[in-house]
Amino acid sequence: MDGGGDKKLAEYRASIDNIDAALVFLLAERFKITKQVGAHKAAAGLPPADPDREAAQIARLRDLAQAANLDPDFCEKFLRFVVSEVIRHHESSAGAAASSESSAGAAGSRHESGAGNAGSVAGVGAAEPGAGGGGGRG
Repeated sequence: MDGGGDKKLAEYRASIDNIDAALVFLLAERFKITKQVGAHKAAAGLPPADPDREAAQIARLRDLAQAANLDPDFCEKFLRFVVSEVIRHHESSAGAAASSESSAGAAGSRHESGAGNAGSVAGVGAAEPGAGGGGGRG
C-alpha cells in the first residue's frame, strides 16, 4: 500500500525510510569496530563475553531508553540480540585463531586468500552495543 496519494503519509514514510537507512549505516559502522574488538580478543586470548560489562551496558541503555520515552524492555531485547550476535562472532574468531595456530601452514594460506573472515555478517561484522572493552560490547 502506498497511502493512496496521501501526501502526509508519504512524507511520514519517507522520514521512516531515511531513519531506517541511518540505522543500517550506524550498525554497519559499529559492526566494523566490534569485528576489530573480536579479532583483538581472539589474538589476546580474551573470552568472547564479559557478563559484567553486558549487565552494565543493559542498565545504561535501559536508562537511556526511558529518558528517550522508549520502551526499556524493547531496547533490552534489541541489545541482547545484538550482543548474542557479537559473542557468536567473537567465538568464531577465537575458534578461527586457535585453528590457525594449530595448523599454521594450511590456515595461513587460507587466511591470505581472504577466507576465514569469521567475524563478519554479510560483510559487515559483528555488532556490539556501546564502546570500550569487554564482552559483547568490546
